[in-house]
Amino acid sequence: MNITRRTALGSLGLGTLGLAALPQMARAQAAFPDQPIRMIVPFAAGGPADFIARVTARVMSERLGKPIVVDSRAGAGGAIGVDAAAKARADGHTVVMASSGAIVILPHLQRSMPYDVQKDLAPISQVLAVPQIIAIAPNLGPKNLAELVAMAKARPGQLSFGSAGVGSSLHMAGELLKIRAGIDIVHIPYRGAAPAVTDLLAGRIQILAADVPALLTHVRAGSVPALAVTSAERLGIMPDLPTAIEAGVPNMISETWYGLLGPAGIPADRLAALASAAQAALADPETRQALINQGGRVVGSNPDDFANFIRQTSSTWAEVVRANNITLD
Repeated sequence: MNITRRTALGSLGLGTLGLAALPQMARAQAAFPDQPIRMIVPFAAGGPADFIARVTARVMSERLGKPIVVDSRAGAGGAIGVDAAAKARADGHTVVMASSGAIVILPHLQRSMPYDVQKDLAPISQVLAVPQIIAIAPNLGPKNLAELVAMAKARPGQLSFGSAGVGSSLHMAGELLKIRAGIDIVHIPYRGAAPAVTDLLAGRIQILAADVPALLTHVRAGSVPALAVTSAERLGIMPDLPTAIEAGVPNMISETWYGLLGPAGIPADRLAALASAAQAALADPETRQALINQGGRVVGSNPDDFANFIRQTSSTWAEVVRANNITLD
């Protein structure tokens, strides 16, 4: 039997009218997004990640033409929320506003992780990078980072640094300082940054490398001496504070960053649409200023650049974990 193309289309209910309708059908199938997007925040509502997600989502929603619903999934240092995103349907309708800890630190600290960053996640765009301020107890004495390093070398194992807990970005910043400056200082973990700041002010610990927002008010008030910032360049909100590199500690770059990722397998065009929407949000003056006020550097990278950045920073923290024998297990 000789079945022509028109006969075959007719048997499917796609005669002459169907031929004309095919392009419209293809466009309808490719429409994205066709439903609200879920943005998982792997931390409790009201925290920095929640704020960054909601500020970014406002313009992204306008750009994509669909609502973005923020879904808090806190726990396990961000790993629970990231895992939920990794296991979601890879159609672009679920993303996660992850922080650096669950992506480039935790995988090196735990023998077993519920997801593989390289295999199970698709980087979309890095949103914000927040460096740490290296601060010291008010009466410790050093006037700059070089003097602190000299003191630590003269008193090995006698100075302590606080953190928000083992494996936190504050902990890793202190461990990186030990390696880059060649000093021996003792880690004192706390349950969060706030109690560590309190003990720094009281002189119960001598050093703290904390994200800018945690220390900014105290530094501006003059209640705690700030010696350096751990970014590659000085911060616009603190232009007189030198970088740690300027202060004599080579390659001392440590940032808590936030970025959008989705499950692996999102079609390339949808991944590009999500990245474009994120970049548009970060170019919006109101959004940009709100994020800068968090003490960070607004990024807005594309998926390839973000993927490369993740690989590079993961390698750095793997080195720190190995060198200082850090583990959560």
